[in-house]
Amino acid sequence: MLAKFTQILIFGLSAFFVSFVLYPRYIKLLTKRKAGQSIRDAARSGGEASIFKELHKHKAGTPTMGWGLFLLVTGLMVIISIRLQSEWYINNSLFNRNETYILLFALFSMWLLGLVDDVLNIRGKSEIKGLSAKLKLLWMFLFSGFISRWMYAKLWVDSVDLWPLAGEISLGLAYPIITFFLTISITNAINITDGLDGLVWWLMLLVLMALGIMTFVAGQFLATTLIAIVVWCLLAFLRYNINPAKIFMWDAGALGLGGFTATLVYLIDINSTVDIGIIIPFGIMFLIFWLEIASSSLQMFRKKVFKKKLFTIAPYHHQLEKNGMAEQTIVMRFWVVQWVLITIFLMMLFYQLQG
Repeated sequence: MLAKFTQILIFGLSAFFVSFVLYPRYIKLLTKRKAGQSIRDAARSGGEASIFKELHKHKAGTPTMGWGLFLLVTGLMVIISIRLQSEWYINNSLFNRNETYILLFALFSMWLLGLVDDVLNIRGKSEIKGLSAKLKLLWMFLFSGFISRWMYAKLWVDSVDLWPLAGEISLGLAYPIITFFLTISITNAINITDGLDGLVWWLMLLVLMALGIMTFVAGQFLATTLIAIVVWCLLAFLRYNINPAKIFMWDAGALGLGGFTATLVYLIDINSTVDIGIIIPFGIMFLIFWLEIASSSLQMFRKKVFKKKLFTIAPYHHQLEKNGMAEQTIVMRFWVVQWVLITIFLMMLFYQLQG
C-alpha cells in the first residue's frame, strides 16, 4: 500500500513541477500568438450578453487555451508510465484497459471539442465567439452515448448502488439512458460554473481530491494516479488563474474534466473492491454545480416560455457579481461551501467502510 501511495505522489508531483515550470513560458507563447479571450456579444440562449460583457470586459485579451499544457503534461505522464513498465520499474502503466482507457478517452475526446470552440472564440468567427450551443450539445450527445453504451454493452453494467436510500438496484435498459443524461448534466454543470477567476478549478480540485481518496480506498490505484496527475496539474494552473487571472482554461478544460468526472463516478460504482455506494454521496458533493446549472436552466426556460428573465443574469455566480459582490469573495465563499460538502462526502464514504 505504501509503495502504491509513493508511486501516486511521484507521478502527481512530477506533473506539478513540469507544469509549474512551463506555464510562464506557455503564457508568453500564447500572448505572442495573440491567443486571447474574446468577450462574447451574444448570449447562448439568444439576445445580447450586455451585462456579461460589462462585467468581464477587463478580461478581454487574457490568454486562453490553458488546457493545452494540461493536455501535454497528462499525456507525457502516461507515456513515461508506459516506458517505466517496459523497463520493469512499475507493474502497470497508466494506459490500462481496466481502469484508465475510458478515463483517458473522456479527457482527450472532450478536450477536442473544447479545442475547436477555443480556436473559434479566439478568431471570433461567430457572433457568440465559439461553437454554437447546438453543435456543442451534439458532440456531448455523441460522447455521452458512447460512454453509456460502453458501460452497458461492453462492461455489462445495468445497476447502481443508491446507498443510503437503497441498495443495489437493477435498471436494465434504463441504465444507459440515465447515465447518458447524467454525463451531459455533469459536463454542462462544470462548464457553466466556469465563469470567474479560479472558481470552478478550486471547486474541481476539491471534488477530484475526494474522488481520488475514494479510488485509493477502493483499490483502484491506476485511476488514483491519473486523478493525482490531473489534480497537481490543476494546482499548477491555479497559480496563474487566481484573480487577476493570467491565463484561462476556457471551455476545453471544463468539458474535459466534466467527461472525466462523470466517467470516474461510473467506474468507482462498478469496479470498487469494497462495497461503496457513490451516486448519492457524489450528488451531495456536487451540490454547488447542480445549483449553478439549475439557475442557468431556469433562466433559459423562463426566457423561452415567458419571455422574461428569472435573474438579472445567470448562472448564479454572475448574479452575485452583478449585485456587487467582489469576484474574490464569491470564489472564497463557494470554496468554503465546497469544503463542507467534501467533508459530508468523506463522512458518508468512511461510514460505509465501517459498516
